[in-house]
Amino acid sequence: MNGQDFPRASCVILNWNGWKDTLECLASLQRQDYPNLEIIVVDNGSTDDSVERIRSSFPEVRLIETHENLGYSKGCNVGLRAALQESGVEYLWLLNNDTVCPPDTLTKLVRRAQGDPGAGLIGTVLYYSHDPSRVQAWGGGTINPLIAYSRHFYGPAEFGRNSYLTFASVLARRAMVEEVGLLYEGAFMYCEDSDFCLRMQKTRWKIVVAEDTAVLHKEGGSSGNKETFFMSKTQTFAGLLLIRRHSGLAFVGIPAYLLLRAGNRIVKREWKALDGVLQAAKDYLMKPFPMA
Repeated sequence: MNGQDFPRASCVILNWNGWKDTLECLASLQRQDYPNLEIIVVDNGSTDDSVERIRSSFPEVRLIETHENLGYSKGCNVGLRAALQESGVEYLWLLNNDTVCPPDTLTKLVRRAQGDPGAGLIGTVLYYSHDPSRVQAWGGGTINPLIAYSRHFYGPAEFGRNSYLTFASVLARRAMVEEVGLLYEGAFMYCEDSDFCLRMQKTRWKIVVAEDTAVLHKEGGSSGNKETFFMSKTQTFAGLLLIRRHSGLAFVGIPAYLLLRAGNRIVKREWKALDGVLQAAKDYLMKPFPMA
């Protein structure tokens, strides 16, 4: 790529009580060889000293404070809206704070996008941070909207109908976002990447992967990996909304989904997680939620 091939890109990172990971991520972005990058960090109501640490370590980064935990989609949308208000931004790079990006990552993502004008989302090959030789996801995977069941790709694959990219690192074309819209805010977190990809695939835009990228991802940096009552409830509720929004047979899929999740936790004797599944079902039935 020569100088004229570096369209303006804006990277949006969400932080919640995760300044250690965020500083490491920002350090890797500081080393990017892409000359036309701006960085927006949205602090999602952290209760530690994240804001002070991020601001003092990286004063050049645009830091937006929400002053409350809005959840993943709403928090990310704060940053995306801010980026879209900037004239000349052609690409939006949504990046988890628990990632570390090699210096050529954005160059490779934009090069892949520039080579395919029909690509609305450009995925990244993710590797486990604790085991960099092991693929975590080859950009994304497939999702079954009937029961909200997803599985990652671990090597080159065809991204067709009902496929998705993981938003741990994804490059979005501005023109596509302006047509499709921002992340769905009905759920606190989870399934937002699948929901967005399923919406996008109803338009002219398609998914591609920059297969020469290699981003390290810790996974669960903010939420943790252990499934607690809160995590189980949040995941289940997000899955219910995904089925409701994208399955033509939700009246079949929702009971099947709840039975599968509840049964799995009974078998594993995860009683708090089971309570989370039941509470999510109750919330889904009792509380109104936005469909747009």
